[in-house]
Amino acid sequence: MIPSSLFASATTSRRGSGRTGEYSTVDAAREALASGAATAVTGAFGFDPSGDAALITPESFGVVPRAAPTAGPPPRLVSSALTPADEHADRVRTALAAIDDARVAKVVLARTNELTFDAPFDPVDLFGRFVPDATASTTTAFAVPLDPALGRRGHWLVGASPELLVRRSGRIVTCHPFAGTAPRSADPATDRLAVDALRASDKDLREHAFVVDSLVSALAPLCSELTVTDAPQIQSTPAVWHLATPIRGVLADESVTALDLAALLSPTPAVCGTPRDAATALIAEIEGRRDFYAGAVGWCDAAGDGEWTVSIRCLELDAAHTGVTTWAGGGIVVGSDPDAEVAETEAKFRTVLGALGVR
Repeated sequence: MIPSSLFASATTSRRGSGRTGEYSTVDAAREALASGAATAVTGAFGFDPSGDAALITPESFGVVPRAAPTAGPPPRLVSSALTPADEHADRVRTALAAIDDARVAKVVLARTNELTFDAPFDPVDLFGRFVPDATASTTTAFAVPLDPALGRRGHWLVGASPELLVRRSGRIVTCHPFAGTAPRSADPATDRLAVDALRASDKDLREHAFVVDSLVSALAPLCSELTVTDAPQIQSTPAVWHLATPIRGVLADESVTALDLAALLSPTPAVCGTPRDAATALIAEIEGRRDFYAGAVGWCDAAGDGEWTVSIRCLELDAAHTGVTTWAGGGIVVGSDPDAEVAETEAKFRTVLGALGVR
């Protein structure tokens, strides 16, 4: 049976099989959980949590033996269409002008790459190409069908996100926001210098603080206790370094589910900006419509427990399974350099391009 959802961290895998319900909005999935019609909900919702969703109730969902990374050659790349570097740099300049005009304090802009291959990818095989190794402590690979969303029958969202949006276990809530980035280097000395520069970067620290402050403000009314580390930590992925801050809370009302929390917190300033509404409007003006990129992907069970990650470092596989759309973005604040922002997106593209066998 083709799986209805796949998730894999460095230590654990979960698999959904079959499906007994489909929901094209978050509210419909919430109602199914609240009424008892759904024993679990898995899938994704878009950049706008009130818009398109692709959520299902699987026939079965649970922990399975850890998935192994996929070996073997992928299909061959036929063509690609990447947002040009100069176009993205111009977008950054437009965003900086909007910041100067006090429209926003931060906005996150992304580039798009549309690729075509000479043969179809199998979604399960493609998922295996993203499964993290034991060193990727925060990375979660995922593959979920987008069937419930309008016009996306046969499409899949596949990737490996380093960023935990929210996890709920009983009354305990955990977030692990990322913002602030430096490219990794194969040279150890250069890599260490990149970490030192990231720790000291006023621009990156300010960008990160917007994200942490937003999450804390949203969670504080819901929690009887809330703990935040004093300073951001350094978190690595194979392609980039990030600033990251663990946040832990205790829910005052345990009826608030993981899906409720994910929809409340998304999109965070890490993938949108601040103020949220103004940043969302500016993204639409400069970049265009966002669908499932920078939304959330994960699961929630009937008890309200679950885990949702930010849908970054991901791709959308089309219905023929030969077409891929992927994205890479970065936060723009006062002091952002357009050329550096272009370079940041290129570093972030490495995760998906590497999984596709594109160098």
